[in-house]
Amino acid sequence: MPLLHSSFYRFTPMADPAGFAEWLRERGAALSLGGVVLVAEEGLSAAIAGEADAVHAFETALQLRPGLAHLHFKHNACERMPFSLLKVSVKREIVAFGVPGVSGGGATDTHVSPQRWRELLADPDTVVLDNRNTFEFKLGRFRGAIDPGVAHFRDFPDYVEAHRDAWQGKTVAMYCTGGIRCEKTAAWMQQRGLKVAQLDGGILNFLEAFPDAATDWEGECYVFDKRIAIDAAGRETGTTAAQVFTDPADAWRLNRARRLDPAAQD
Repeated sequence: MPLLHSSFYRFTPMADPAGFAEWLRERGAALSLGGVVLVAEEGLSAAIAGEADAVHAFETALQLRPGLAHLHFKHNACERMPFSLLKVSVKREIVAFGVPGVSGGGATDTHVSPQRWRELLADPDTVVLDNRNTFEFKLGRFRGAIDPGVAHFRDFPDYVEAHRDAWQGKTVAMYCTGGIRCEKTAAWMQQRGLKVAQLDGGILNFLEAFPDAATDWEGECYVFDKRIAIDAAGRETGTTAAQVFTDPADAWRLNRARRLDPAAQD
């Protein structure tokens, strides 16, 4: 049976995160899915994988839950199972930004389609900003993108503040892997007086949208599972964690990747 990877998120109030997490565990186990799911009062963030029919059944059941209709699922076909098990965790935030009071989903008119994103990449008045960590940027990026040089997402606000005046009058077009980090930053950046465009669904959505994605995407995209990285066609590349995490400061990331896939050879 074909294997399918699905990633998705939604910022929506969760009245009972612990109860919802237990439902996710039970439903995922019944369908033999693997993955990593985060639940918080602000919403849901997940990456799951399994047989394609099981993934689609899970997605259908999920969209019947309050606040989760019409979820946007980003799909990749997989040659092997990306996860060994299903881990569902309840957190304070589904993605930590580091600015008190900032939640996702509060930006207005910032989402742009992959088609519009291509137009922005060609516009000289666009600042293309990578909203990920440096190790991810080094592995692959959109053409013309800027690396903020941050080691953690919580360091991103300081970088924006340092460049905010220089970006006035331009469109700050930012992207991340699946779109969730941009959700946290877009509204805050608008409040800081910036014109913001965020790639809807992130890199994964762009790669899924275009057979010729390599025209704009350079290198590989880091993914947070056993595959480590995929190419512009969404295929596992064979890149190892040891090849990605070469900086001694990223030793803890390398150890985490090895725990995720103990059988992998560096």
